[in-house]
This record gives sequence, C-alpha cells and structure tokens, in this order.
Amino acid sequence: MNHLSLDTLLAACSPGGSSVLTSVTPLAPAAGEHAAIAPARYVSGRNSTYAFETRYIDGEAATVTIVDGKASSINRLEEAFSLAFREGNELLARTPHIALQYPDRIWFDFELPHRFADGHIRAGTIDGTPATDHAAYRALRDSSPANARPLLEASPFSLVLGSWDSTRKSNQVRYRSALVGEIIGVLADQGPNNTEIAARGAARFDSASPSVQLSATDMQALLDAQADELSPKNIDEIKKLIAAAKKSGVISASKLGLGSIPPSLNGLGMVACKKIIRSHVLSFSALRQIRFGAQGEGDAACRALLAALGLAALARSNSELVLRANCDLVEKAEPTLVLDARYGRVEEFGPLSIDDADDLLASAIAHAESEAGIRWEGQTLEVLGNPIVHRGSVEDDGGEND
Repeated sequence: MNHLSLDTLLAACSPGGSSVLTSVTPLAPAAGEHAAIAPARYVSGRNSTYAFETRYIDGEAATVTIVDGKASSINRLEEAFSLAFREGNELLARTPHIALQYPDRIWFDFELPHRFADGHIRAGTIDGTPATDHAAYRALRDSSPANARPLLEASPFSLVLGSWDSTRKSNQVRYRSALVGEIIGVLADQGPNNTEIAARGAARFDSASPSVQLSATDMQALLDAQADELSPKNIDEIKKLIAAAKKSGVISASKLGLGSIPPSLNGLGMVACKKIIRSHVLSFSALRQIRFGAQGEGDAACRALLAALGLAALARSNSELVLRANCDLVEKAEPTLVLDARYGRVEEFGPLSIDDADDLLASAIAHAESEAGIRWEGQTLEVLGNPIVHRGSVEDDGGEND
C-alpha cells in the first residue's frame, strides 16, 4: 500500500485537486465488548446529559452517542502538538507561533481557544505597545483569504484549525477548521428507550475520618486557612453552610474534602456500544480557498505545508487514546486513510505514523521555502499578558470533568 507523499499533498492543494483526506479507525472498549463507556457529557439546563444523534451506519439509520465531539477533537490535536513542541521536538520547534507571557506560564497561540485572535493576546502588549495597535499584530488581523501569508508565518494553526476575529469592529477575518474529527459510539440497544440512561452510583470513603462534623467557628477557621487555594464558587458555598450552621449547630466538612459521602444514584450511567468509530477529515477544498501571494505552485506549496502541519498533529493525537475516566479504548484495526480522487474515485494509503508525518512535514517546509519563499524558522511574536486579566483568572470549580 502506498504512503502519503508530498506530491500527493501538492496535487490535492492545486486547483481541481482532491476534496478531502479521511482517516477512520474502528475502536472498542479496552476491557472488552461487555464493557460500557462514558461518552462526553454536556449540560442541558441544570443537568448533565449525553448527546445522541441519528447516523447512517452500515446502510441503516442508527442512534449513536457522541464520545468525542468536534471541539474536543480539535483540543486533542492542539494538546498533542503542544506536548511535542514543549518537549523540544526540533522539527516542530520550527513552527512560527505567538507566545503569550504571564507571570506563571507562557501560552502559545495553538493552545488558546481563538488562536491568533484570542482575547488574552488582544489584551496584551507587544514591545510596550497595546497588541491591537502594534504593526506586527495588526498585519495578522488585516490578513484575509486573499493573502493569508502573515498568518502562515506567525500563527499557522489559525489557518489549519480555524480562527475568527469576532470582536473586531470591521474586517472580522474568519477561517474555518480545515481539519476536524469526532468519535461516535453506535448504541448496542436500538430500541425505543435506548437513550434513557440509568443512574450511576457514586460515593467517597474517608478511612481517616468517616465523618467530620464541625461547628461554624471551626469550619470558618479551616476556610480561612485554605481560602487562597479555593475557588470563589466553593468559598461562597461554604460560607452559606457556615451561616446556616450558626443557627442549626454542626456542619459537615465534606465541602473541604473531609469525611465520607454515602453512596447515591446521582451520576449518569454508562453506555454500551456495538461499534465505536473515530474519524477525521482534512479538507483540501477549504485550504484551496486561501492564497498566500505566491501564485500557482507557490500557493499550493503553502497549502501543502498547512496540510502537513495538521497531519503531524493528527498522527500524534491518534497515537494516544486518552479521553476520560471510564472511557478507555483500543484500536480494533489500523486507521483507513482515504483520499478523495474526485468523481467517485478514491485512493487508499497506509497508516500515518508520527515518523511518517514528520518526514512529510519536513519535506513540505523545504518545498514551501523554495517555491514560495516562506520563512519557517520558529519565529515568535512575543506578547506580554495583561496583569488585569491574570489577576481576574480563577479556576472554575465545576466538579467532575469529562
């Protein structure tokens, strides 16, 4: 079986080329087909729920659950690339990027939700000048699909995974995600009540102190000692309990993680799936809507570079099946990599390993440098984060995360 090559990407990124490249992998619960999994949780009103949809599976309509949605899938691409980048991978270190400096950490544009147009960047300063007034940053915001070269050489993931300068008064440039993905699970029960999820039991056992009951004064003392480490939401809830305890007597210290919590059926149960499918789509049609002032083969070289960058992130993301607790999965077979060859024809390629993807990226960088004069040297646009934003940042104490 052939392996994906730079020539294939260049042809796909040229007018009339392939529409998409798809990667599809059959998955299964790690513990076996008898095991249920926890899909992604969503909020509906004040309750958590799973998302169910009707899809066309093996020629028939079927009810599926969303195990990993589009936004989460993109986050995993970002995280996989970020980990390798931060670990000092020499090839990935050549990727142009924006670095946002806060006192406790540097964040990169590909880690921020809106990438180059993120509010953290817009609120910051560059060389002592507000970022929104700095010429280098204004060039990024003034780019367009007619010539996105400034973004290619400063924040290429803004073009691969999408970005939208939505708060700007005018010229709100928007780039759709060229690489998207999801994981779905085909429900084992396709009956009329297949989306009614049984409750799941939950509890906490504290062997050191099965129950901790405190007076309002003692609870206040514990709260004061830990206040700097607690979220405002948690503090408010504890203060309400303290106020009530002043009238009624003792208060449970469970909000501070002390004492056992009796078993209860308050959580969402898990879901049995007869099939689990992971899929990603890289749209060459979307990439072909972008130009870089290099004309013809030069523009195709720039698009192929973006495609190869996305595939380098995809290969890393696919190599780590890490979703959430109670959702450990394994691959049932190799990913099927299929290129649309137009007019109903397709071409299949072998699985893309991290090494394969990096070789492809290295070739794409060299070609874009030669054909389009692209600068790809790890250049960094440094932004100093706004201290007002940093001071106002708190961790949301939202409970269990999925």
